[in-house]
Amino acid sequence: MRTYHQLTDPDRSGLAEQIGAQRKRVAERLAAVRRIVAVMSGKGGVGKSYVAAHLARGLARAGQSVGVLDADLNGPTIPGLLRDSDARRTTHDSPEPANGMDGVKYVSMGQYLEEGSPLSFKGPAAESFVWRGAMEASALREFLSDVAWGELDVLLLDLPPGMQRYIELCDILGNAPAVLTVTIPTPESRDAVRRAMRAAVDHGSELLGIVENMVGGELKGSAAADLALEFRTPVLARIPWHPSPDDWSELASRLPEARGPRPQAL
Repeated sequence: MRTYHQLTDPDRSGLAEQIGAQRKRVAERLAAVRRIVAVMSGKGGVGKSYVAAHLARGLARAGQSVGVLDADLNGPTIPGLLRDSDARRTTHDSPEPANGMDGVKYVSMGQYLEEGSPLSFKGPAAESFVWRGAMEASALREFLSDVAWGELDVLLLDLPPGMQRYIELCDILGNAPAVLTVTIPTPESRDAVRRAMRAAVDHGSELLGIVENMVGGELKGSAAADLALEFRTPVLARIPWHPSPDDWSELASRLPEARGPRPQAL
């Protein structure tokens, strides 16, 4: 497969201009967002969305204006976690985010799907595998460029398992976002999260810290401590099985300022 720079002029079809225009629109839309943080783990089953939602609420209770972009298009859970009974489904040019608990703004594919229905794209069935990834990346781009987020102190990006959405996000923003990593204590989680953290470092993301979730139960191990030592980044919180609002407030107070660059156009 050829890269963009290997294409001849007829094949390029103004691709650079299109990408540049998209990034410019994203940068303009997010200009009033003070910091952007990607919440990721690289694997499923660690309670990453749970952490993202309750961290957002903790930040909001501390007086910050907070938004959450649910980037897990195939398994959206943020509407349920923020317990919003009136998730507005808007499709006009500048849709407003919905308001969840504690005033947290959010956008999720869950707002646009009928309950129990899977995410699907219209098109030739024989080409669905080819186009699905491109359509999901396009949906993520629209959430960033079309939603009227307004002024926010923090926008949390709740990423799904794996690294593909993170890579797409880096491309859409034009820069690698700061990353908050979520793990559970087990060695298996440590090994999977380590790969994700290494990829984030290789792409230029700033590691803000590690949250170890589901601590104090049947899950045993020292994943957070091991990863903190390896990557020289702090363990911001160890969240118990039955956390209290104070646990989330403490995590919110310890979230560092992201020093990374802002989204940019080509």
